Amino acid sequence: QVQLVESGGGLVQAGGSLRLSCAASGSIASIEAMDWHGQTPGRRGVVVASISSGGSTNYLASVKGRFTISRDNAKNMVYLQMNSLNAEDTAVYYCFADLWRRFGTRGDYWGQGTQVTVSS
Repeated sequence: QVQLVESGGGLVQAGGSLRLSCAASGSIASIEAMDWHGQTPGRRGVVVASISSGGSTNYLASVKGRFTISRDNAKNMVYLQMNSLNAEDTAVYYCFADLWRRFGTRGDYWGQGTQVTVSS
């Protein structure tokens, strides 16, 4: 059984920062890609940031230069450092992992989400 749990969301003023964390646990052999997705009623399933097993990253254009995704492969964790936050960043952020389970099977997993609210 594999589980992803996010933490670190909250209420922050515009211009502030938050650091989101996602911990993967269970029957994991290795993790390929890990993503952070932002979901609002007006924006569904948008990939905000992604990182490959080798550490290459991609970002939504609107967060480039402000957000940084990173991972700790030894701990099966992924992070999203969010700086210079603005109201448009308000969303529920979900962690996603494309991973290999033990004994050679592959699957996709989602966390429960963590709310980020940016106030002016």
